Amino acid sequence: MANLVVTTLLMLGLCLMYNTIFNVKLMAQGSVMGETTRFYDFKVQTKRVTKLCNSKEIVTVNGMFPGPIVYAQEDDRIIVKVTNKTPFNVTIHWHGIRQKLSCWYDGPSFITQCPIQAGRSFTYNFTVVNQKGTFFWHAHVSWLRGTVHGAMIVYPKNWVPFPFKNPYQEQIIILGEYWLQDLQQVEHATLVSGGAPPPADAYTINSHPGPNYNCSVNDVYQLNVIPGRTYMLRLINAGLNTENFFAIANHKLKIVEADGEYTKSFTTDTVMLAPGQTLNVLVSADQPVGKYSMAVAPYKSGRIVKYQNVSAIAYFNYKGAKSDGSYLPAKLPKLDDKLAVKTVMDGLRSLNQVNVFKEIDKNIFITVGLNVQKCHSKTPKQNCQAMNNGVLTASMNNISFVHPRISILEAYYNKVNGTYTEDFPDAPSKFYDFVNGAPNNIPYDTESLNGTRTKVLEYGTKVQLILQNTGTVNVENHPIHIHGYSFYVVGYGTGNYNPLTAKFNLVDPPYMNTIGVPVGGWAAVRFVADNPGVWYMHCHIDIHQSWGLGMVFIVKNGKGDLESLPHPPSDLPLC
Repeated sequence: MANLVVTTLLMLGLCLMYNTIFNVKLMAQGSVMGETTRFYDFKVQTKRVTKLCNSKEIVTVNGMFPGPIVYAQEDDRIIVKVTNKTPFNVTIHWHGIRQKLSCWYDGPSFITQCPIQAGRSFTYNFTVVNQKGTFFWHAHVSWLRGTVHGAMIVYPKNWVPFPFKNPYQEQIIILGEYWLQDLQQVEHATLVSGGAPPPADAYTINSHPGPNYNCSVNDVYQLNVIPGRTYMLRLINAGLNTENFFAIANHKLKIVEADGEYTKSFTTDTVMLAPGQTLNVLVSADQPVGKYSMAVAPYKSGRIVKYQNVSAIAYFNYKGAKSDGSYLPAKLPKLDDKLAVKTVMDGLRSLNQVNVFKEIDKNIFITVGLNVQKCHSKTPKQNCQAMNNGVLTASMNNISFVHPRISILEAYYNKVNGTYTEDFPDAPSKFYDFVNGAPNNIPYDTESLNGTRTKVLEYGTKVQLILQNTGTVNVENHPIHIHGYSFYVVGYGTGNYNPLTAKFNLVDPPYMNTIGVPVGGWAAVRFVADNPGVWYMHCHIDIHQSWGLGMVFIVKNGKGDLESLPHPPSDLPLC
């Protein structure tokens, strides 16, 4: 009995400490403990920064890079007024937030809204329904995401503990990329050239490149730790075009959450995060007192892609360590180590057993990959710099997505014809050996069609997507993100998908919002289309998105207000 009392008091103490931690953070952001509506004011503005021996103007929110952290609690209402004080168009996407019945506030430009124009404002107003964990927000126009991004942390409800021992402290770690050139100019020049983009000039950890780059000896992020304590790192990859390995020298990483969903704990030396993915890992400061590197390097999944080969470094610094510049380097996998990526994916499992539906209403087979179009420019040396004087594009089911001039959601809601079509196919027009026998007579049989095609789903449809990587032009890992939904990753593998031999996990698959379709392989995901609206599915490597690697789902209304898209907000930006 005495032991029971002691245990109960300890649990109450831990819960009190845990609730105190996040309520202090919520109050620091201007919220009063006990309220369920959190107000934020975002001013999108330029700021001059100096990095890598160079000064330039970047686009930020509230002058911060990364931007301000949005703190909330499960089922809170979030209201964010965004004022655009730059000459560029802007929208904000709340990555991983499912936007239940709030599609108007999802944020992708020309999909759910027109951009917020210079000098204008728009207020995002949504509820975080049944979600908690690590998310992030970012611009969803052009390549502004490179500097316009920030963490969004959603805590469990009061007195609901983590499903693991409370860490001593938590820290947000945002992985990114940095270019010396203006990002808008880089994107424009790349698309005009018809070729591939230049690699980033540096990788960053919380915007700091670390000592491996020019003029960056002191531009280093440092996490100071106490020996014997356990820390939770909320890892976010906000980078544009590169998937990244992450490791801490001589320290294990225990994964406990992926994409805002708890997982069975899984311990590894290294993790790989694709753009758009988040992971929570526990790290114990159980090594001799010293300074250890936190390292970020590229995952070179594409054979012909150019990467920045210099790693970003931050410090995992023990209290009492020497203050000199020496540190123990982290050991990272070979940059093209597919097994290291697969090993972590194999280890991801939902915390508890889940009920994944077995009867499928709509089975959609989607090829994802790159294409090369024939050159039609009168100045091919300037505009056709892909292989064999072609123009690089990307596609799903060999259709390159074209953004319309008004938002698809507005066109759908107001029944405006001519903006999009409803004929995205359930399968590619031809089946062949997608991985090893893909057409590669560049550019003559690697062309894609262009169109703003959508797939319409009835409310409540049980959907299975088979995402198949293709060997056309180049096989590489593609992080596919679906807006408005998380999904169960029920299977994945190498080679061509074969329904007779594919192994599925319908017991405890991970529940994610961004899945890396393996190099020369496939992934199978399932979700129920129970959130009405217009939802973008695209590759989260921004150059692939710019080239057209995306499509749109339209989910029709169900019955009654709780299954129907609400009216648009009065301040919705105009095109």
